[in-house]
Amino acid sequence: MAVAIDIPSRAIVITVFWEASIYHYRECGLRNVWLANGFDKHDTPYGKGIAIHDVEGLHRAIAHGIVSKGGKLTGTELRFLRQEMGLSQAKLATMLGNEAQTVALWEKRGGQPKMADRFIRAIYRELNEGNAQIREMIERLVDSDLEESDARITLSQDDTGWKVAA
Repeated sequence: MAVAIDIPSRAIVITVFWEASIYHYRECGLRNVWLANGFDKHDTPYGKGIAIHDVEGLHRAIAHGIVSKGGKLTGTELRFLRQEMGLSQAKLATMLGNEAQTVALWEKRGGQPKMADRFIRAIYRELNEGNAQIREMIERLVDSDLEESDARITLSQDDTGWKVAA
């Protein structure tokens, strides 16, 4: 059954689908997300509508399902995770050592390299668990790519072993 959904904050009308009491949640950009509960049906001036509870929590749960599943990420799954992390295509591309057009192509067609797939999952998981160490490390590495490659590394030894000197 097709009905209209009213999203007052955006003042648009979207066509949505539900079967019995299960709602096909297409607004996230993924075709395979169905909600068994956590939403209310109601009438709007435009027809029938849906109010979804805790959209942020829902998106975290969807992302957790995506990073936990087997197989490669699809292009739409990659886009969903990138957007949930608040990254532009250019920023993600820089973190991965690629061009923004490459990320756009992966999002359109899928087919990102296995290492990029694993890396994106790791970055999301790290951010979702409240510890951004991987992302900080990557950003430091990206910054270091811009520095002189022949920079001198000075080492010193103490009782615990060798260390980079300050």
